[in-house]
Amino acid sequence: MTKQHLIFYGCLVVAVILHEISHGLVAYAYGDDTAKRAGRLTLNPIPHIDPLGSIILPAMAVLANLPVLGWAKPVPVNPARLRNPRRQMLWVGLAGPLTNFTLMLAAAIPAKIVLAGTYPGACTGTLIDPRVSLTGDILASFAVVNLLLGLFNLLPIPPLDGASLIERVLPGRYLQTYWKFRPYGFLVLFLGLFYFNFFGRILSPFLGDLCRYLVR
Repeated sequence: MTKQHLIFYGCLVVAVILHEISHGLVAYAYGDDTAKRAGRLTLNPIPHIDPLGSIILPAMAVLANLPVLGWAKPVPVNPARLRNPRRQMLWVGLAGPLTNFTLMLAAAIPAKIVLAGTYPGACTGTLIDPRVSLTGDILASFAVVNLLLGLFNLLPIPPLDGASLIERVLPGRYLQTYWKFRPYGFLVLFLGLFYFNFFGRILSPFLGDLCRYLVR
């Protein structure tokens, strides 16, 4: 595992924890204290670790030389405790990706100042430009990780956030067919990530735009 992979993984841990906490905080604001009572509104990483999404999948991505992506253990939300479940679950689901995009902007703006005229290793998977400082590469990596994590979680595949959003807006007559697809979500994720690199092709244009922004 390279230094760049370690930086990416550290950024990923922070990003996925804040992603999940944001789901719980929005649900709590709407009246559901399930996540709070479960002890999940905490920055302590231990309660958030998911063996597959936090350890196995990132490790496989490193070994396959793919972007380090993953997820934390989902924060428990009880829609029945929300004041307007159907509408408010949309915002609960969107909270995670919107948090990631906000964190991306918060890291990308100072990263652009630090990295002007260089080429950050966050965009290549390796530190190839000696002018890139550790601070600059951490900022760039954090921006990249949050961009990829936000986009990745918007994909309409269980167990990602995009699946819950689809379930909230899909007409009722199609829900039974969609629910039959749920058990195969993990299989689709693994095939898409590691065999077809389908998600990589979807995310690459956004990553390219961010990297060009950082170094101009």
